[in-house]
Amino acid sequence: METTPDFNEEAGKRAPGPNTMSSDFVQKLVDNYRNNQLGVINTKMEMEDAHSICFDLATLKKFISDIENEVQKVDATITTNHLGVRFYYAAYPEIKNWDMMENTAIEKNYAGKHTLVMIPTLKRPNPEGETLNYDFNPLDAATYTENSGIEEKENIMALAKKPAGLVFSQNHGDLNPPGSKMGESF
Repeated sequence: METTPDFNEEAGKRAPGPNTMSSDFVQKLVDNYRNNQLGVINTKMEMEDAHSICFDLATLKKFISDIENEVQKVDATITTNHLGVRFYYAAYPEIKNWDMMENTAIEKNYAGKHTLVMIPTLKRPNPEGETLNYDFNPLDAATYTENSGIEEKENIMALAKKPAGLVFSQNHGDLNPPGSKMGESF
């Protein structure tokens, strides 16, 4: 499986060419967040929370490639049209609980700030037949869909109370702040 754009009906009627939005529209969306959610967070939590996060392209490509490669090891019938990535809003622990971060390279100046955690998704029908994106772990065949040929169909990660063990995920881009605002356009 190769990471390339797919321009067919199943891929959601994507038009060929790059995705674009007007600069004014992007600025309005960013301003909405900064003036509403970020303002409340900074005021209520008495901190300067991050307002952006940056992942380098190599990290994103590797994450996507790893999803595709691990899925193919389990079920070669699953295509890129079945896969996605969910971005969960998350927060690093407060400094008083930083011991949980001891085996990471994440520095203490990230304490309490929000971040994103990326989790792979797999499209599958719900009991009513509607196609939904379910969180799944490409490293755990038990979290795949009923259409994947996996015998254990009940252990879908999105329906489980709490996934056990390691979960295929990506976190820790460069947050701003604490990083530099230089280079940001919005």
